[in-house]
Amino acid sequence: MIVVGLDTSTAATAVALRLADGLTSVARDDPPARARPGHATRLLDMLHDLLVRAGVAWSEIDRIAVGVGPGTFTGLRVGVATARGLSQSLGAELVGVSSLRALAAAALAGESIDAGFGEPIDTGAGEPADAGPGEPVGVLAVIDARRGEAFAAAYEAGDHGDPRELVPARALPPAGLADVLAAAEQTLDGAERRWLAVGDGAVRFRDELAGAGAIVPSDESPLHLLSGAAICELGVRLAPLGVREIEPDYRRRPDAEVALERAASGGGVQL
Repeated sequence: MIVVGLDTSTAATAVALRLADGLTSVARDDPPARARPGHATRLLDMLHDLLVRAGVAWSEIDRIAVGVGPGTFTGLRVGVATARGLSQSLGAELVGVSSLRALAAAALAGESIDAGFGEPIDTGAGEPADAGPGEPVGVLAVIDARRGEAFAAAYEAGDHGDPRELVPARALPPAGLADVLAAAEQTLDGAERRWLAVGDGAVRFRDELAGAGAIVPSDESPLHLLSGAAICELGVRLAPLGVREIEPDYRRRPDAEVALERAASGGGVQL
């Protein structure tokens, strides 16, 4: 099965092409700080480049896997609309993948754990934190939700590399991240875990997560990057759905809707 994976839940545009033999190629576009994301302008071009380099025609794609969030409203809308359009025009199957689950899957992959936990991790607080190579690990996947909030969910390693969800995705203020970790611990019946927090939200809210006992890799760690390859790998295991069954997981009301409500109530539009 040839699978294309794409994710636009964060400022980055991430794409991947997984061939029938499992070989996967990836590409991503990370806009500079304060620059507008290039989802709408870069996504199809990046996919086209991957196909050309692999010698694969658009018509050979069997499945489209798309990250459905939670994430930014505009980014998710672009990604899901593009995936729907490709599925319809190519006759390819369509699956939706949680973007937080994809973050956790990459962090829980064996090579990532070995690289991150076999050695001290730079927590950004001045002193490294250690964890034994065989110690059970839980992952808190955190995406920057803007408005001073985060999208977060907790996972542990499940069967066949698919993360098992301990705490479902939610939108919350930074102070609430400690509550997510506490809730995850309660589901484990006293089993001890070291918690690794990953994602652009983990970078932004490093202090809150470190205060809750989570280990946050250095800002430059690839564990914080949402990978199109992880979207592909999870997408291979899911049952395809109809085009209209794949919906963005906004997890909260869009910014524009909130602004309009404020304006209607006399509060003015806040940007």
